[in-house]
Amino acid sequence: MTGHDEMTRWAIHPDEQPSKAALELAEQVERDGGRTLGLYREPVGGHWQIFGLLPMDRVEPTPYQRDLSPTHVKRLTEVVRKIDRFVDPIVVMSPRRGVYWTPNGNHRRTALARLKAGMVPAIVVPEHEVAFQILALNTEKAHNLKEKSLEVIRMYRGLVAEEPGRSEEDYAFQFEAAHFITLGLLYERNKRFAGGAFAPILRRVDRYLKGALPKTLTEREERAELVAEADEALSKVVARLKKRGIHHPYVKSFVLSRATPLTRQRKTLPGFDQTFKRLLANLEDLDVSRIRYEDIQRSAVVTGAEG
Repeated sequence: MTGHDEMTRWAIHPDEQPSKAALELAEQVERDGGRTLGLYREPVGGHWQIFGLLPMDRVEPTPYQRDLSPTHVKRLTEVVRKIDRFVDPIVVMSPRRGVYWTPNGNHRRTALARLKAGMVPAIVVPEHEVAFQILALNTEKAHNLKEKSLEVIRMYRGLVAEEPGRSEEDYAFQFEAAHFITLGLLYERNKRFAGGAFAPILRRVDRYLKGALPKTLTEREERAELVAEADEALSKVVARLKKRGIHHPYVKSFVLSRATPLTRQRKTLPGFDQTFKRLLANLEDLDVSRIRYEDIQRSAVVTGAEG
């Protein structure tokens, strides 16, 4: 085989020379027991990527993404078994030789494993940092608030270790919104945290922090502590309402809407700390005798929380 043949043997367009990174990764795939089926330029940015088959035992989810949904895996497994073929390759990148992380295909990977498949069809991306960008675009299964927040905080902790000199704003695209970071810390502590009730307030006052990630992580933990204190006060209010016989799934959101220091009329929002300290004081002073079940029910219907 000539040098030119060696450089282009996998290229879909043999007249083009693939990037050095793509060629080296293609060779690695072969050494790791996989098969490189082709190198090609993806159609948007013209970046070189690999299409190939990877050994099942070499592919893992990224450490940052959400947990598996057993229901979604079960449904995928049943569908793949029914059509008797796998038609949706996963995307992977390789943090080191012998290991391939998928930021958007863990449910499909797990379904294939349950079907005893030995190889995984994959698009292998040479650029390591693309994993974080793909996490932000993950649409394999729609995220709920808890899943998204946990994925973001796991990504954040990974970046603290790998990119300690970078800032939150450098990864604004991947995080999508600053309040997901704070919520992620709260969900780590308590998987049953009332994130949906606090999200409307957090969305308005939580912003990306200035400084390097290790420093801002400490500040994030302080913010999460303020929210946790407000949540504890909220739980006490809900307990008092339950003693009065008021039970409703929307009760936490309703109480927060009564206690929030953020009104729609305010053009200038207070800072994060000021907001949650004021919210805590309002919750502690709230007169639960003035809250009626009918008010909660009406508010839930208006906001679409029921039905």
